[in-house]
Amino acid sequence: MEKSYYDPADLKKFGKIVEWSEELGNSFFEYYGKVFEEGSLSAREKSLIALAVSHAVQCPYCIDAYTGDGLQRGITKEEMMEAVHVTAAIKGGAALVHGVQMMNKYNKLSM
Repeated sequence: MEKSYYDPADLKKFGKIVEWSEELGNSFFEYYGKVFEEGSLSAREKSLIALAVSHAVQCPYCIDAYTGDGLQRGITKEEMMEAVHVTAAIKGGAALVHGVQMMNKYNKLSM
């Protein structure tokens, strides 16, 4: 079997980025931790949002992390898949709405 470019074991090494840039790495992880604290949104809601965004940015490490995190927070497979479909709808809509730009350009050039 061919090895994937993304090694799932690398996710566990994420914290090591601090070794090459301690101040920035620590600042990032402090910020990251605060973002995921309970606030106006619950940690569960933030986890589901993170899973959807993970699909939007196509980050396999993030997908793995937030699938596991969501499962621990009681997010069902149906909720996860619905979030993925929301992502697909938004990405698809974003691509299609750019069609207006193409239509405008076509109309301008074809005059």
